[in-house]
Amino acid sequence: MWQEIKNIFFQVREFLSVPVTSVGNTEITLWTIVYFFFLTIILFYVTGKLRKWIVYKLLEKSKIDLGVRIATGTIIRYVILTVGLIIVLQTVGVDLSTLTILAGALGIGIGFGLQNITNNLVSGIIILFERPIKVGDRIEVGKVAGDVVRILMRSTTIITNDNISIIVPNSEFISSTVINWSHIDRNIRLNFPVDVSFQEDPQRVRKFLLEVAEENDGVLKVPKPDVLFDKFGESSLVFNLRVWTREYINRPGVLRSQLYYAIFEKFTKHGIKIPFPQRDIHFKSSNVPIVIQSQDK
Repeated sequence: MWQEIKNIFFQVREFLSVPVTSVGNTEITLWTIVYFFFLTIILFYVTGKLRKWIVYKLLEKSKIDLGVRIATGTIIRYVILTVGLIIVLQTVGVDLSTLTILAGALGIGIGFGLQNITNNLVSGIIILFERPIKVGDRIEVGKVAGDVVRILMRSTTIITNDNISIIVPNSEFISSTVINWSHIDRNIRLNFPVDVSFQEDPQRVRKFLLEVAEENDGVLKVPKPDVLFDKFGESSLVFNLRVWTREYINRPGVLRSQLYYAIFEKFTKHGIKIPFPQRDIHFKSSNVPIVIQSQDK
């Protein structure tokens, strides 16, 4: 029985020792391929665990932002992977000097195809270390607006008010104009235009608008809300109610609706008229008689 097992073992070893191809002067056997993939899987597993340990254990008690910690752990993992793969190739007996020309040719070809990916990776490193945006920020880039929920090396995930996840390539944040509503703090000022009739007293209108703002819990008391007499419109006096908010930084439309509802009720209660477009038509005098014909027979 042991002799049969021994014979099977030798047959398998001979099968795995059959050359499949060669790289330079190095013959590549099935055993070489199996051994290479085995070591590579172990390498990826170990570096993945190491990255998590660096991000969530080693640097957890530091004051470093989570995004920077993730970037640091990812870069360390890539460096170890690169060095590890070189060591694995040498371990399985591949002469790296024979791969130099091949690597150069592949590098040129792949380089053209990976320009965008490389650009996004470099942009991701810049974002994670310079921190123009960070997780939790309310931003606008292009036509996309939402909250940043994840920053990775290649892309950033933004969640809109409709709970839609949008994956934005990191290069967009470097090459495009980005509006960050909460870069310094989450206090923002919103402006709400209000039109009233020419017959209304501006001071009275200002008083009621400030009352509406002060009665809303979503409006900050400091800085105080204020009202500007913006202009004389074509058919109305135009005021601008300016309020500060923190709670509605990601839902300005909700605050707008609340304030306009309250303004309408306040104006209706106190007889403040909200105008409608009007035109004055002037007829020039003329000696030509105006004839009105009736269709009744």
